[in-house]
Amino acid sequence: MWLAALAGTAFLPGLAQAQIADPTPGQGAPTPTPAPTPDSPQASGSTAAPFANEEPIVADDAFEAQLPKLSGDINAPLEPIQRFEPTVPAPAAGAPTPGAAPTPGALQDSIESFPPPAAESPEFAQPLPPLADFRVEPVAIAGVEDEKVGSVRYTTVLEGLDAVGLSGRFRTLSALEDGDGKAANATMVAARAREDENLAVRLMQSIGYYDGTAISTIEQNPRNSGNVRATITATPGSLYRLGTVRIVSDPTVPAGLIDAELNLNPGDPIQADRVQGAEANVSIRLPQQGYPFLKLGDRDILLDEETHFADYTLPVDLGPRASFGKVVTEGRRQVFDVEHIELLRRYLPGQIYDSRAVDDLRDALIATSLFSTVSVEPIRTGKPGPDGTEIVDLRVRQTAGRPRTLAGELGYSTGQGIRLEGSWTHRNFFPPEGALIASGVIGTQEQGISGTFRRSNAGRRDRTFQVIAAANHSDYAAYESYTTTFSVRWSRDSTPVWQKNWTYFYGAELVGSNEDRYNFNKGARDRGTWLIAAIPGFIGFDASDNLLNPTRGFRIKANVSPETSVRGTARPYARLMLEGTGYFPITRNIVLGGRARVGSIPGIARDDLPPSRRYYAGGGGSVRGFGYQELGPRSPDGRPVGGRSLNEFAIEARYRFGNLGIVPFVDAGQVYEGLYPTGQNLRFGAGIGGRIYTNFGPLRVDIATPIARKPNESKVALYVSIGQAF
Repeated sequence: MWLAALAGTAFLPGLAQAQIADPTPGQGAPTPTPAPTPDSPQASGSTAAPFANEEPIVADDAFEAQLPKLSGDINAPLEPIQRFEPTVPAPAAGAPTPGAAPTPGALQDSIESFPPPAAESPEFAQPLPPLADFRVEPVAIAGVEDEKVGSVRYTTVLEGLDAVGLSGRFRTLSALEDGDGKAANATMVAARAREDENLAVRLMQSIGYYDGTAISTIEQNPRNSGNVRATITATPGSLYRLGTVRIVSDPTVPAGLIDAELNLNPGDPIQADRVQGAEANVSIRLPQQGYPFLKLGDRDILLDEETHFADYTLPVDLGPRASFGKVVTEGRRQVFDVEHIELLRRYLPGQIYDSRAVDDLRDALIATSLFSTVSVEPIRTGKPGPDGTEIVDLRVRQTAGRPRTLAGELGYSTGQGIRLEGSWTHRNFFPPEGALIASGVIGTQEQGISGTFRRSNAGRRDRTFQVIAAANHSDYAAYESYTTTFSVRWSRDSTPVWQKNWTYFYGAELVGSNEDRYNFNKGARDRGTWLIAAIPGFIGFDASDNLLNPTRGFRIKANVSPETSVRGTARPYARLMLEGTGYFPITRNIVLGGRARVGSIPGIARDDLPPSRRYYAGGGGSVRGFGYQELGPRSPDGRPVGGRSLNEFAIEARYRFGNLGIVPFVDAGQVYEGLYPTGQNLRFGAGIGGRIYTNFGPLRVDIATPIARKPNESKVALYVSIGQAF
């Protein structure tokens, strides 16, 4: 159409002759056009076609004469440009004189040549300025002046996403919201708004609104203020739902296993997280039920824009249904042989394959801390197994790590002073898992050394056997003692890597101790030596979510230790202790923790007990605000004497922000001379603590003071250690 119109304008009748005069200023009528000449068609009344007798504007011969002559050789070099300079031909006979008024119907054949170019400006010869000197001005939005960096402030308005419950997710991910209402210029605001348009569309599609659209607008708010309002308007459209759900797979045993674990049904909205979660559930659950080599193909979802339903297809490669075979191992530096690895497994050969048992075996190997790398994976054997399965072996790839460890722990409290404990451990000195540990304690009130032989996974999974020999000197307010200890113990313990619900220990202990005490019969302090034999036992249940920093759940611990002390006469007794702790999340950042502990020693009088075997209260792990062993009965010389029973209570609010925390707390407790903790005369301490959370546990700093302080009691107590108070 455009070409046709352009061609038509070239042949409008009378275009060469018609003259239209402009109206005279001040007059409304145009100047009349000249009358037709006698030769014109209008004068003769001829009915011939227009311009039938007119001569051409340029004669053919004249046109050809003006064209430059080309060489006949197409490969010849180009001719000099001077030959193409325009020339002015001599006037033809009868042609009008130059400068004369043109005659209607005549042609001015003069061809004007272009004037020579003007001289180049000297500025073009100057060198370009350095690139760093350029300042790119941003695109401006009408009414918004970007005069300085950070001069544009904006507000964000979101419309349309509340109806589909996406406002919260949008604001969390929004580029506009992330800018906190400030931008360097208006162009940046517009760029963030365009990014948020795409975000809104993606979010709507993620929950099944595949026809959703979003548009952004930016306007001054208020007018002429320099501030803008960015509005994201979303239109969700229709919700798409599943029409058919089809799984392309071999049959499972039992039948319908994939359908049950996928759990996608016709009519369900096509939500991305719902679909991906269903597929992930298949990937997890099928290997737990005998299919270790399961592979999911690429899903296909075919949308129907008219019905707003979609057909879902998922191809699944099941692989063989498997049962457990044997363990094989490989590695350049192996730690365990096959026999010890089989001791750690919780399944039997021939059982249906379960990936949870494989993960459990890998966790048990990691918990030994003897590997730099270790992996456990199933391998096909092609051998038939029970119930139509294929036998699958487990291949353990292992590389030994460094078996030696140096460790240290530093603590301080106003009651105990400084306490530094260090240890050297060789975790595989007596393979497999036979550790040798040497440790020492240096502190204001305690010094000691010990040696330990420890066999982990001794004869069975999770059972530890220990033999301990130790020598210790303690100098506390209640007593001073020189003690040697020899003990054996079997236990099941939790570790940060392997936290267990049930833990226990039992064993035997032989102690020789020389101690001073206040002798009430003599009314003075004296020293004595006791030989103590004990059969200690412990059982604990841990339902908390973390060993070092629990935030929910509870723990229960019970200690029972039948003992006999011999100093001239054998006196049997039992030391009993029960403790419970609970952790209750109040908000996302606040956890309320509580602890209660009661203890009793039946079978012996207090003064017949060695001072080191009595109960005491006060200190960082007991009742904060008081010094170590400060609570309870006192001797006439003002020093604690301990008791046969105690009770302790504590409550604290753990508020965490990032890797820091604040913990206000109140503790209470008392020690009693009698057999039963009556709860009378409870003493209270209150304080506040700080926490620095690290990858190995929280660093704890607590400061507390006694409530209703009595003479000779601590004014302020400070405690520094690793881990929570309970």
